[in-house]
Amino acid sequence: MSNLIIADHETHFFSDVCANFDHAAQFTKHDAGLLDQIRSCNSVYRFRFPIRKGNGFEVIDAWRVEHSHHQSPTKGGIRYSDMVNEDEVMALAALMTYKCAIVNVPFGGAKGGIKINPKNYTVQELENITRRYTVELTKKNFIGPTIDVPAPDYGSGEREMSWIADTYATMNPGQGDALGCVTGKPIALHGIAGRREATGRGVAIAARECVSVVEDMQRIGLTAGLNGKRVIVQGLGNVGYYSAKFLSEFGAIIVGLCEYEGAIYNENGLDYEAVFQHRKATGSILGFAGAAKEFTNSGEGLEQPCDILVPAALENQITVDNVRNIQAKIIVEGANGPTTPEAEAIFYEKGGLIVPDMYANAGGVTVSYFEWLKNLSHVSFGRMNRRFEENSNLNLVNMVEGITGVSLTSEQRSTIIKGASELELVNSGLEDTMIRSYHEIRETYNNTSGIDTLRVAAFVGAINKIAVSYQNLGVWP
Repeated sequence: MSNLIIADHETHFFSDVCANFDHAAQFTKHDAGLLDQIRSCNSVYRFRFPIRKGNGFEVIDAWRVEHSHHQSPTKGGIRYSDMVNEDEVMALAALMTYKCAIVNVPFGGAKGGIKINPKNYTVQELENITRRYTVELTKKNFIGPTIDVPAPDYGSGEREMSWIADTYATMNPGQGDALGCVTGKPIALHGIAGRREATGRGVAIAARECVSVVEDMQRIGLTAGLNGKRVIVQGLGNVGYYSAKFLSEFGAIIVGLCEYEGAIYNENGLDYEAVFQHRKATGSILGFAGAAKEFTNSGEGLEQPCDILVPAALENQITVDNVRNIQAKIIVEGANGPTTPEAEAIFYEKGGLIVPDMYANAGGVTVSYFEWLKNLSHVSFGRMNRRFEENSNLNLVNMVEGITGVSLTSEQRSTIIKGASELELVNSGLEDTMIRSYHEIRETYNNTSGIDTLRVAAFVGAINKIAVSYQNLGVWP
């Protein structure tokens, strides 16, 4: 068995997305031309640029794909990986379109890719690459707060988003909304509280909503509720780490963790934070003292006993080669496209349930939407009304105490009086979005004859919403 943390380039990611789309389109009533417009990538920009490397030059391959313009701006992360290719970027852009529609975020889908391994470059070289990438996008009008808004993805983070924001603002002097050209920025550069952990928090909420439905759990042989559920998480990057953190806080037990160097397992539970610190100190999750089992082949870690599997690494991790060995009853897709269509069919035949990526990992773009709104409004969430809320609550508490004659403790008073912070408002908006969206998908799944998976239901809902947008826009000229 190959190391499954590495993407399988023999598969065709965009073709898989289109195959899922075509299957779901059968359950809609839109004409073929409109469906073709929704399915296709509108703009694919492939370019190359040189950088200085040592005493010579190196040519960098890069892409930006805008899949759909039914809403503006388009939105999607930038992937820094030596495995990135045009097919992958197109697929991820398409998934972003459907993802935004599923969670009712008014963006079209986009995605970017820079074909490098960030570990092979100095910080200065990475900054040069990122800034040059931004310049190339700016020259072709492929970036801007009302045009196309990138975000972090695999291999990139707050640092890279800061470089992008600064480069764009420098090239667009006087544009008041320039920092809205990118999301996922650090707080100091007008980012938003809760963005870093948003995708992982969303994955955990998605899992919690899925297992909260009693009849669905009875159908697959599980009890309702996350408490005590055994979870294996693949990937200890940003998404995997926060997925493990919040699933643990919701009552689940993290029994397995997988990374590219191997996997560890303990049926009694693993301390995800201790594992993270161990890997930070040693460069590997292997050798962790709390592991009962460890595997040098990370793919074996996916096949250990558990109730929920969270693949939060790269695409094409669960395939026909290993899906029959997966013991989980539920797969919650933290990564984009971790399960191939053939593997998904087999998993459902086995009596499992898959919470699809387009919904499960939409927490990131949801909070990116909040950050974009913050950048356009130029005011932090909660700043205008927090003190007003606290004074109103204080007056209410004083009135109740006066009527009842019962005095609250200072701790009770502060808990009741406290106004919502930006982080609390962001988390509230994210939770509301994830809960509502899951039950929209489930309603389509249960009420549309012939739909056999939650992924198809999610696609159907997304297609219908996008189709309405295009129909209302019309065609110009």
